[in-house]
Amino acid sequence: MPADYNGKWEMVRNENFEDYMKALDIDFATRKIAQHLTQTKVFVQDGDKFETKTLSTFRNYELNYTVGVEFEEHTKGLDNRVVKTLVTWDGDKLVCTQKGEKASRGWKHWIEGDLLHLVGVLPGT
Repeated sequence: MPADYNGKWEMVRNENFEDYMKALDIDFATRKIAQHLTQTKVFVQDGDKFETKTLSTFRNYELNYTVGVEFEEHTKGLDNRVVKTLVTWDGDKLVCTQKGEKASRGWKHWIEGDLLHLVGVLPGT
């Protein structure tokens, strides 16, 4: 059985976010604002079905998916891309791959103790 991600997670640390946003071609003003935000992630999980919310005082983003099922994602308000997104399990880690007009990218989530980790994945990493 995969990990249980249900819950609310508060951001405690933000490392290398500026470089990640630059690689995504996110504009300067948005990058500067985003670097100073504290985010909250909310997960509602039912087996492989996920309803997720990323909440901040600047912008909120919702992403709902089923692990193993590719879907079209509109990253409206983030970097405004339309991508094919696939989230899979790698043990207890959630691994996302996004394919579209730019090189593939994505993210990984995993839980250690009472911390939720999120790492952005760029081509070649």
